[in-house]
Amino acid sequence: MKILMIFMDRFLYKPTIKTLEDFPGHTESGVFENAEVAFIHAEEEDQDEDRIRAIEKKLIKNLKWIAGKNQTKTIVLHSFAHLSESKADPGFTKEFFDRVEVRLKNTGYEVFQTPFGYFLDLEVNAPGHSLARVFKSL
Repeated sequence: MKILMIFMDRFLYKPTIKTLEDFPGHTESGVFENAEVAFIHAEEEDQDEDRIRAIEKKLIKNLKWIAGKNQTKTIVLHSFAHLSESKADPGFTKEFFDRVEVRLKNTGYEVFQTPFGYFLDLEVNAPGHSLARVFKSL
């Protein structure tokens, strides 16, 4: 799993092109302020039963850590299948995101997901400080 975490003063998305027919349709835009946006790429090897729990735990730990460093309780999960050549099954990735969302919400975070299976127009306003952008390979 690869994650690019970017703290954003403002993050806006608008669904443009649906790429995966098996997922619900979306037309509404979303806008977030003072949010940690996680661009997450689930890889094929992440689907291994022995890795799933460990990766889920590492992802949540990293998200909580970086959100704390950037003084926010708002986290946006965004599927971004462009950080590796290896790709997990979309159904696995969506279920994984749903579990991570629930676990983070249960610990007091506001958690959102961008529409899954879409190309999105994005507007990004990110500050230029040391922990505004962090990449991790889990």
